[in-house]
Amino acid sequence: MTHSTVARYEVRDGYLCVGGVPLDRLTARVGSTPYFAYDRALVHERVTELREALGPRVSIGYAVKANPMPAMVQLMSGLVDCLDVASAGELRVALDTGIASDRVSFAGPGKTDAELTSAIAAGAVVELESAREATRAVAIGQSLGIRPRVAVRVNPDFRVKGSGMQMGGGPQQFGVDAENVPALLKQLGAADVDVLGFHVFAGSQNLHAEVLMETQTRTVDLVRDLAQDLPGELTYVNLGGGFGIPYHDRDQPLDLTAVGGHLHELVETRLAPDLGPAAKVVMEFGRFLVGEAGVYVTRVVDRKESRGSTYLVVDGGLHHQLAASGNFGQVLRRNYPLVIGSRMDAEPTETVQVVGALCTPLDLLGDRVSVPPCDVDDLVVIFQAGAYGLTASPTAFLGHPAPVEVLV
Repeated sequence: MTHSTVARYEVRDGYLCVGGVPLDRLTARVGSTPYFAYDRALVHERVTELREALGPRVSIGYAVKANPMPAMVQLMSGLVDCLDVASAGELRVALDTGIASDRVSFAGPGKTDAELTSAIAAGAVVELESAREATRAVAIGQSLGIRPRVAVRVNPDFRVKGSGMQMGGGPQQFGVDAENVPALLKQLGAADVDVLGFHVFAGSQNLHAEVLMETQTRTVDLVRDLAQDLPGELTYVNLGGGFGIPYHDRDQPLDLTAVGGHLHELVETRLAPDLGPAAKVVMEFGRFLVGEAGVYVTRVVDRKESRGSTYLVVDGGLHHQLAASGNFGQVLRRNYPLVIGSRMDAEPTETVQVVGALCTPLDLLGDRVSVPPCDVDDLVVIFQAGAYGLTASPTAFLGHPAPVEVLV
C-alpha cells in the first residue's frame, strides 16, 4: 500500500520529483547530500485545503518552530494570516518577512526580559505563560512607554486523548492554570496593558477527528467562561491546533472536512456572540501545514551484509532527522515513509536496514524496510520531513556538516 503522502509526489522516469524537479537533477542542483527539500506547491495546496475547511471566520496561523527556514517563513507570511514565534530569533525571522507586527504572536515559557522587550517594542502579541511573566511584561511596557498587547495562555482543566504531546491539562509548564486566570485578569485590568484575549493549546499531532471536535467544544466553552472576567473586549482567541499528519502506514489522515465543519459551526453559533466586531479567531498550525511538504534526501555510501541482514549505510542520519530515527518522542519505534527515490519504477524485492553514518545503534532511519535492489549512490528519501526535522535534531553530534535546505 502506498503511503498517502508518498502518493502526493510526482514520479518521472523512475525518479521522485520535488516541486516538479526530478531527484537526480535536484540533487545536482543542490550540490551535495544529504539535504532537505520542501515543495512549495504542496504548502499552497494544504493552506487552500485549510481555508476551505475552516471557513472565513477562522484565521490561519503558522507556528514558526515547525520549520523556521527563512525562505519557508517568507512563503508562509504571504499565505497565512499570522505567525507564531517562540524565541527572539524566530521573532526576527518573522519580522524580516515584512509581515505587520500585530500579526505576530510570541508564546512559550521562560521568555527572558530581552525577549519580552523585543516583542513589546515590536508590537507583537505576547502570550503570557505565568503571573510572574505578566508582571515583568507590564514593567517592561512601562519602561518602554509602550502599552503591551497581551493574551493569557490558559492551561485547561482537561486533557486531549490521542495527542502526540500533551500540552494542557494537569500540571504544565505551559500557560496559567484555568482556575487562576480570573485573578490574573484582575491584576492585568489594573495595569496599563491591552489584554486581548486567550490562547488555549491542549495537545499536538492528533489524527482523531472526534477527539479534536470535542476538544474544540470544550476550549470554546472555557474561553467563554473566562471572558466574563476579561477587563475589556474579547478580540483575540487562539484555539491552538493539534491537527496531525500520518507518519506511519497504520495512520489514517485526519478528516479535515469534519473537523473544519464542526469548528465553523462552533465559532458562528457559540463563540461569535462573545466577540468584539474586530475579533480574530486563530487556529495555529505547524506540521499540518509543512510536514508533508518536505523530504530528506540522503545517499547510500555503503552496502554490507551482516549475519543475514543487509545494511544500507547513508551519509545522513539522526543528527538531521532525529524524529525519523524514533528518538524524538516515539514510545514504540515505527518507520517513517521511505523510498529509494532513484528507483521509483522498480518493485521492492529485498528487505534492508537503512542506517546513518553516526557511531551509535540509535542511528536507524529504516528498520526492515522493503526496497528495490539498490547500491552505493542510490538516493534514499524520507518523507514527512517538512516539520521538526533539521532544527529539532542534534546537528552538532559527531561533527558532520550541516545539510542544505531548499524550497523548490
